Amino acid sequence: MCGIIGYVGKKEALPIILDGLHRLEYRGYDSAGVAVQSSVGIKTARAVGKVAALAERCEGKSLAGTAGIGHTRWATHGKPSEKNTHPHTDCTKSFFIAHNGIIENFQELKEQLSKIGHTFKSETDSEVIAHLIEDAYKKTLNLEQAVQSALRKLRGTYGLAVISSLEPERIIAARMGSPIVIGFGEGENFVASDASPLLSYTRTMLYLEDGEMATLTPQAHTVRTLNDKIVMRSAEMIEWDANKIQKGGFSHFTLKEIMEGPKVIENTLRGRLIAEGGLARLGGLQTISEKLRTAKRIIIIACGTAFHAAQVGEYMLEEYAGIPVEVEFASEFRYRKPIINSETIVIAISQSGETADTLEAIREAKRKGATVLGIVNIVGSTIAREVDAGVYNHAGPEVSVLSTKAYISQLVVLALLTIHIGRERQMSLSVGRRIAKELQELPKKMEKIFESAKNIKSLAKKYAKYEHMLYLGRKYNFATAFEGALKVKEASYIHAEGCGAGEMKHGFIAMIDKEFPTVAMALQDSVYDKMLSNIQEIKARSGRVFAIATEGDKKVAKFADDVVFIPQTLEMLSPILAVIPLQLFAYYLTLERNLDPDRPRNLAKSVTVE
Repeated sequence: MCGIIGYVGKKEALPIILDGLHRLEYRGYDSAGVAVQSSVGIKTARAVGKVAALAERCEGKSLAGTAGIGHTRWATHGKPSEKNTHPHTDCTKSFFIAHNGIIENFQELKEQLSKIGHTFKSETDSEVIAHLIEDAYKKTLNLEQAVQSALRKLRGTYGLAVISSLEPERIIAARMGSPIVIGFGEGENFVASDASPLLSYTRTMLYLEDGEMATLTPQAHTVRTLNDKIVMRSAEMIEWDANKIQKGGFSHFTLKEIMEGPKVIENTLRGRLIAEGGLARLGGLQTISEKLRTAKRIIIIACGTAFHAAQVGEYMLEEYAGIPVEVEFASEFRYRKPIINSETIVIAISQSGETADTLEAIREAKRKGATVLGIVNIVGSTIAREVDAGVYNHAGPEVSVLSTKAYISQLVVLALLTIHIGRERQMSLSVGRRIAKELQELPKKMEKIFESAKNIKSLAKKYAKYEHMLYLGRKYNFATAFEGALKVKEASYIHAEGCGAGEMKHGFIAMIDKEFPTVAMALQDSVYDKMLSNIQEIKARSGRVFAIATEGDKKVAKFADDVVFIPQTLEMLSPILAVIPLQLFAYYLTLERNLDPDRPRNLAKSVTVE
């Protein structure tokens, strides 16, 4: 959601900034802009639409210079338009800012600034920051102090990059609730909203904390708080490399990341599974092992796809670890009065580690005395830093807005956590061994599902004409149905609804007719016969059924119109395999409808504002 890139050094800034903006496209955006310091002031270019449109606009402008900032905007205040595109400036065009986040008191500040003569040219909340800096600079004649003064007046969230023609070869970056990372090179430094645009230039990075501000020049950097206290913190080495954020011969990141599923499982399991002992070694949880052993309850908080993973985890942990589990939308968690104490474990799941609602829910849980664990994919992310302990996914960078391989990794981590906690409680050695053995078998079983890709593609061609779909599932694949429906909604814009199969007769069945097909999770598990009954009820009402079934099942084909088979595995692990045909189905549906699966409209990869 919005993206920032900044460069100060010896090289031409524009190519680096445009490259960074291209790499930030996965975050979701509607417009993009750049501001570059030249020998005659700061020059800008803006464009609505793709970064490619901005690059074309830059070709006709003189944008030479060795320092600058760029931004991809996802509209919050003000519709997508050139005047609302960042970077924004002040009345004197001396200060330019790129801002992620929402300024909650911008209207109040705008009115105050207007009364003293400031003129605003956009509808955004962000523009007030540039005018506040302009106003403060008149008194301080110091960019750092002016930015500090401006930020103290803001209420809300920001990830910020600032340049000024009055103090060239300098970038100020700041963070409050929206991620900012600083990258370090030789004779050059960088700022960005995440690590991905920097990996081609450096792997040495430092993540700002809330309330911190960094000043970058080609040769140096300083980090201080808004209260002007110097912060001394070591940089981190990021393990990912730029090649992992390329399509690697695939037509879209979405397909590449689906196909990486088997490798993701192997990476998530590596060094963690002790198959012979039926154990899971999760080093990130060592410091809280006693609290896990004695916990009375677990609450899992998440949003979107991570929420669906949490729902599967609820079944796993309750059935095999014998501990009560609740799953909550992170976006609603702190608006209730959750009953939490020191015997409660709260688990936060977030691919990005920056999800604003999940982060605030974590802080609320910690205030109430819970021990908080994180399951995140991004090393060094805010959630990873703020939880008491946690487990990294090791899924690698996920670029497509659609979360696919991260979901697989989240389910595998939850299975490992189930073994880890279960073996400390009531899980027997034989059960632990059986789960461990089946986890090791998953990659090759997933590879077998990919052999059905051509069949799934042909089914997508058949179903692409429909505007509505129902997804049905029960027990472990209750959440799989909702995740499958979410992927179709996100990418193809077909109206798809997830439904617990037991709830079908409580309203959903009224929608069924020949124009409203159903995708049914009909695996040979403990709820198989009930799912077959659901399918027959749909067929009796002229509904078309596409079933996901278990290899060797000849019965389901008598009732369903179309079937894709997946290998048999433990019921608790079946969602890891069952979601793959649904991900591929959503991908191919999207192509059939001539849409871009990597960048769905109105969506962002990381939701960093409420």
